Amino acid sequence: MPDVIRKLFSKLSRSITASTCPKRRPLHVPIKITIQPDVVTGNLKTAKRETLSISGETKDLSTSGVGFIVSSIRLREYYLVGENRTLHAELDLPNGKIRMDLMGVRYEQIGIHDSAVSFLIGARITKIEPLDKEIYEEYLRLGDKIMKGKQRLSLGTDV
Repeated sequence: MPDVIRKLFSKLSRSITASTCPKRRPLHVPIKITIQPDVVTGNLKTAKRETLSISGETKDLSTSGVGFIVSSIRLREYYLVGENRTLHAELDLPNGKIRMDLMGVRYEQIGIHDSAVSFLIGARITKIEPLDKEIYEEYLRLGDKIMKGKQRLSLGTDV
């Protein structure tokens, strides 16, 4: 009897998790990550803001986060995950370029046995402007059915 209860509880738990977590879509688009690290000299922060960036590709997208693959887990000595570091992201979607701020929450090294090692980074969306959010959510809904210039695939009708 305890085994039946455990299976029922496990099934209920998976169902609740699936309904509360945003669905991830396996969409692959170019992404550019930029950081502006604070430069600390003793007790003073300098006004000079250096910009560091890295390009990669998304692995999956959801309404609350982005999974992306890059060739390095850090830019110089600044890690992309942790340290409450804001990542400024630019995604090149078929329906337009958008910008958003991300916070890296997890990473995993991939391609360990290949000649090129990469990192899969999971990041939470912390800020996105309303127009960018609209474009992003449209892409999440329609995926690769969207073509550049907001032209969509026709359903066999020529106009």
